Amino acid sequence: MEQQPASDPGTAPDPLAASDPRAASDPRAASDSRGAPDPRAARPPDPRAAIETVFRLESPRVIAAVARVVRDVGIAEELAQDALVAALEQWPRDGVPDNPGAWLTATARHRAVDLVRRRENYARKLQEIGRGLDPAAPPEEPADPDAIDDDLLRLVFTACHPVLSAEARIALTLRLLGGLSTPEIARAFLVPEPTVAQRIVRAKKTLATRNIAFEVPYGPDREARLGSVLDVIYLIFNEGYAATAGDDWLRPALCEDALRLARQLAALMPKEPEVHGLVSLLEFQASRTAARTAPDGRPVLLKDQDRRRWNRMLVARGIAALDRAGAVATGAPGPYALQAAVAACHAHAHTYEDTDWTAIATLYGLLAARTPSPVVELNRAVAVSMADGPGPALEIVDRLVAEPSLRDYHLLPSVRGDLLLRLGRTPEAKAEFERAAELTGNERERELLRARADECRPD
Repeated sequence: MEQQPASDPGTAPDPLAASDPRAASDPRAASDSRGAPDPRAARPPDPRAAIETVFRLESPRVIAAVARVVRDVGIAEELAQDALVAALEQWPRDGVPDNPGAWLTATARHRAVDLVRRRENYARKLQEIGRGLDPAAPPEEPADPDAIDDDLLRLVFTACHPVLSAEARIALTLRLLGGLSTPEIARAFLVPEPTVAQRIVRAKKTLATRNIAFEVPYGPDREARLGSVLDVIYLIFNEGYAATAGDDWLRPALCEDALRLARQLAALMPKEPEVHGLVSLLEFQASRTAARTAPDGRPVLLKDQDRRRWNRMLVARGIAALDRAGAVATGAPGPYALQAAVAACHAHAHTYEDTDWTAIATLYGLLAARTPSPVVELNRAVAVSMADGPGPALEIVDRLVAEPSLRDYHLLPSVRGDLLLRLGRTPEAKAEFERAAELTGNERERELLRARADECRPD
């Protein structure tokens, strides 16, 4: 859960910029130039296209509803796929139901109940012949006002269980909650399809063999598990926000998926300040999308962005989410709320020079105290350089040079090169930008860093 340095141009896409889907249902579009109905418009919608759309949208809730019955996300996904097959068989013949999501859920649940009954019958037969099989009952959940009873939320916490690796959590979350196929996940993260498939299979097997309960933890365990959920959503967003490799600087679809998951989580857990903090941070970051790249796809640094192109609607949503985080908080702000507050400082500034860098440096100081991290210190150094000058900031950065975790982190030499350039130490700055270009795996970012190195000419 580490944010890019404030000097980095990274941010995310505008999910509200898509064309209005209502245009497809405009009756005027169903007429030819003479006003006569187009006979093609009278054809019923393609059931297979409807099935594909509905399943992508509804599969998380279908899987979540079934997982509550069978207590196994792998089996739940298989039963959801069985419901999809049934839809492919019946809908072209009988027509698309009025509530296709409910149809899929009911079909999958019926099959889940049948499966559970077969298991229970088998267990009884074993007992009758003296082999004694005592099926373990699911653990009882607390009947307190703080208990949460939402199948989708249970699925979120199960897919992001800390027993899984970060890579497995991301793959499973995108599969179960994002509705992405294995090839789509593989393309998004530039890894082979078999690798993604193995991660998903191993994740499901781990959850089953470790007997991980399909539940939302409560009490102290919830706070500990919530961090894992938020971190996975943030990691997904960050990969779209500034791709680690490949030719594209942005991957809008990943950012949209992460933002949608964060908004869903906020709706399901309205009393959790850090959930609102994460939503706020992502809304602010997403607001800058249109200004983050040039027409040819080159990254545009934050200081060079045309802020008139920032999406003010998303900025307003970010402010509202940050206000909600403050309203429900009972103590000091958490890491995501602090990062959102940093993003709010940028959003409130009409120009780069108008930014309250002193406030940002203070916020990063609080973040460093709350969650010490070399990357947070690097962020703080950028803010200090703008508030107090490059000299004090370079002292902070030089202390990070020997940090093992930042040895191959390209933004460390990038930030150091910028500070050295501002101090007039041009040859050293050029060397730092060249090193940063060698370390990054993203081609667009490499081009930007090489261009900065080329600009470092002796006076």
